[in-house]
Amino acid sequence: MEEAERIYSFPPVIDERARVLVLGTAPSVKSLEHQQFYGHPRNYFWGMVYGIFGAGAPDENYERRLAFLQEHQMAVFDVIESCERPGSLDVNIKNEQPNDLPALLAKYPGLKCFAFNGSKAYDTFRKYFRDHPAFRDITLLKMPSTSPIPTQKMRNLEDRIEAWHAILPYLDLSE
Repeated sequence: MEEAERIYSFPPVIDERARVLVLGTAPSVKSLEHQQFYGHPRNYFWGMVYGIFGAGAPDENYERRLAFLQEHQMAVFDVIESCERPGSLDVNIKNEQPNDLPALLAKYPGLKCFAFNGSKAYDTFRKYFRDHPAFRDITLLKMPSTSPIPTQKMRNLEDRIEAWHAILPYLDLSE
């Protein structure tokens, strides 16, 4: 395997309105290139976010997509603060260091749910924070990845939108 340089996560996109924190593993090559969460145009993340609210196609402008996310009480971050990974596949992640998620939760106590974007994000969280008391009252949802790679159950955007509806009960959209 090729030598991998260390990659770093982006700062969280979060504010005091956030009720659901979507946690990925670490930025992909395309995300790093574009300096955007879920920056690969084929990733289903932004289509899923807009789709669960019936809002149509995602805005072309990244800043407006982030504003949409936050207006809907969602936040986005990564479980991993830094790691070595050639390419973008989570299976190639090595020597990871977790983000300080207990400190983030202390700063944003309104969070009710952590929605993990795929198994690797969930498993990494459990590796580092399995018994941490800070997360006792947080619902942890292992969600299907928004990666464009199809699985037996997740073939397309519509499948992911349906599955990700599971986060809606944690949002108070009547505010």
